[in-house]
Order: sequence, then C-alpha cells, then structure tokens
Amino acid sequence: MARYTGPRARLCRRLEFPVFESPKFGNIRKNYPPGQHGQGRRRKLSNYGVQLREKQRIKYLYGIMEKQFRNYFKNAVKQHGPTGHNLLIVLESRLDNSIYRLGLAPTRSSARQLVNHRHFLVNDKIVNIPSFQLAPGDV
Repeated sequence: MARYTGPRARLCRRLEFPVFESPKFGNIRKNYPPGQHGQGRRRKLSNYGVQLREKQRIKYLYGIMEKQFRNYFKNAVKQHGPTGHNLLIVLESRLDNSIYRLGLAPTRSSARQLVNHRHFLVNDKIVNIPSFQLAPGDV
C-alpha cells in the first residue's frame, strides 16, 4: 500500500496542524501556508473547505490513502451509532496505530515499518499488514 512520502513540514504548514508525531514538526516557525501566496491574507474557509481540511488531517495522521479512507467511511456508515465515532474506532483498531498507542514505536510511520518487518505476532501468528484490524481480546 502506498503512503505519503513528500515534504512533511510543508504538509504540516498547509494543514496548520502537526500531522506527523515528530517533535521536529510540532513547532513550525513560519505560521503561514507554503507557496508563493502563503504570506497573503488568509481567506475564511467555506464549510466544504473546513470538512476537507479535517478529512486530510485524519488521512495524513493515520497514514492512509483516499481509497482506503473511503472504504473505512463506508463501513462506518453501515454500523449502528454515530458515523464519526465508528470511523475513529475503526482507525484506532488498526495494528500500526495500536503499536504506536502502546508506546512500542515513537511514531505511526515507525510502527508501520515495524509491522512490515514482521516484528509482531497477533494470536501467535506473524502479521505484516499495518492495516490489520484488531478485535477485542487479540493477543
């Protein structure tokens, strides 16, 4: 599966949010968007723009691409309860995110790499798929 490999500081400036967990991107000196017209006056975002920015933040935060995010959203809509809550439950139950939350890796991308390099067993089986969905009770 692909992932974002472009300039990370530029993306953090564009989204106005440190989407990568490294402390390197938490304190960005230039608090304006990148590019030729970044220092100009900021316009108020429309409702669509606000929703798009939040979707992009979540996508880059969890390191997933658009199609996979869309599939997660479709599954969240089918489940009972609030869609946003269901979507976050699905994203938080990914194997790479669980490894990051347990503190076994400093960032989500390094957790993803550890999973790809077959360092973890789930229910006594080697799993090398970062998007593996963990269920309650998995060991």
